[in-house]
Amino acid sequence: MNDSSWGAPPQAGYWGQSDPGPVQGAVPAGPAYDAPESRRPSQTQPMPIVPDAPAHGGNQDDDRGAAQLSGPLFRDENPPARTYGAVPQNPESMPDAPQPAPPKKSAGRDLSAAIGVGVGLGAVIVASLFIVKAVFVGVVAVAVVVGLWELTSRLQERKAIKAPLVPLAVGGAAMVVAGYVRGAEGAWVAMALTALAVLVWRMTEPPENYLKDVTAGLFAAFYVPFLATFVALMLTADDGSWRVLTFLLLTVVSDTGAYAVGWRFGTHKLAPRISPGKTREGLLGAIAFAMVAGALCMQFLIDDGTWWQGLLLGLAVAVSATLGDLGESMIKRDLGIKDMGTLLPGHGGIMDRLDSLLPTAPVVWLLLVLFVGSG
Repeated sequence: MNDSSWGAPPQAGYWGQSDPGPVQGAVPAGPAYDAPESRRPSQTQPMPIVPDAPAHGGNQDDDRGAAQLSGPLFRDENPPARTYGAVPQNPESMPDAPQPAPPKKSAGRDLSAAIGVGVGLGAVIVASLFIVKAVFVGVVAVAVVVGLWELTSRLQERKAIKAPLVPLAVGGAAMVVAGYVRGAEGAWVAMALTALAVLVWRMTEPPENYLKDVTAGLFAAFYVPFLATFVALMLTADDGSWRVLTFLLLTVVSDTGAYAVGWRFGTHKLAPRISPGKTREGLLGAIAFAMVAGALCMQFLIDDGTWWQGLLLGLAVAVSATLGDLGESMIKRDLGIKDMGTLLPGHGGIMDRLDSLLPTAPVVWLLLVLFVGSG
């Protein structure tokens, strides 16, 4: 809006003469105008200027000296909306409007669906873990392949990065099986062959973005199947089923403690730029829950384990699970997505459940080897 459209001084003839000079439309005196009327110069009578009508029901400003000019050259480009109905002169006399109730804390997910899916997955895992170990290895391999599919699909959709899925899926499943059959050496060999397969497979396409695609492929191979191989390594011990169960229980308990304490008492953000929902109180809850669970598991489930080892194991699990969760949150924030997939109602995708399990697997495997041996 120009300054000249508001507060400009009024011109003579709008509300009366404000200048002793000649008035618009008046005939000046002088000899040239003493001639008969027919010989005088023609005078054009100005159109009367009618001020804009005030808004219906609004307050009029009786100060004519500050009247707003009207007309096409003085009209505001965005005139204020007209207000219908009188405006009370004393706002303090109006009764206070009822304040809305503060919103209740929400879990952010469908808890019933999340609990149902979690119980179903837990039943399948425990049944396969203690009945036939090979079936459990197959469950891990399937979870790895699905997780790779989710990760590569999101990379292609959001970043146009084409990490080769076929060599990743075949090599990832082979990594898990090799870790169970041949131990750590078999896992490393499978990892090396998978990396080579990613490099060669990508050569069948144009060279543009080759480095970006193979780098993403190598990252995916390490992040999902290689870290999952440590679960298969735990399973090879004599009490391998109990070691894997301890690993799963501690990770789940850590996540549950963080969720419960953070939702109820969380006020201080842990990493607001990465995951605004996580709080320091939630981390303390994760540590407390995991340490108690670790002491119980090491004392009653692991051969030759003691409670104080369980305290250290629980502390390490809480830290690694939290870092793993933050790591995947960083990936999802970079991709601009909330979940990696929609396969699991109430949970998101497979990768949204593996985020804290994957980095925790090597930590638990290493500490169990140090505490009670490879068995």
